[in-house]
Amino acid sequence: MDTRRPVIAMAARYLGALAVLAIGVDHLDQYVVDNYSTVPTIGTLFFLNFVSAVLVTVGLVLPAGRAMGRYADAFRAVIALGGIGIAVLSLAALFVSESTGLFGFVEHGYRMAIALAIVAEVAAIVLLVIFLAANGTGVEKIRAAALLPTSAAAGD
Repeated sequence: MDTRRPVIAMAARYLGALAVLAIGVDHLDQYVVDNYSTVPTIGTLFFLNFVSAVLVTVGLVLPAGRAMGRYADAFRAVIALGGIGIAVLSLAALFVSESTGLFGFVEHGYRMAIALAIVAEVAAIVLLVIFLAANGTGVEKIRAAALLPTSAAAGD
């Protein structure tokens, strides 16, 4: 086994957590400073993006190994997938709002807050995928942790 893999996995997990937190903070900034809180539906989604980013960040940096034992890797994998989901959905929502509009809201131009969000979202996706790959977290580990029944995973 490569002795660098655990170091790479840990670094990618913590940097990925930081990127997810940056996504949330950027959305909170837009919610508060740029008054997105007054935009119907979009304001609520920006606030929920912040809340979910904070929860994922805490889940990624939590010392789960002691409390969860053999389930720690599966827990971190699920949380990392949540972080990837936040980043992918945020990017998709941005591109939809730029092109056709989202819930009646249309975003124009790539100002600094949008550029920072895109960088953070891409970084979160890349880093959390690296974490999952370097950690060896896959269906086998999740199955071994008894979170996925063997019969459901047989079609993989």
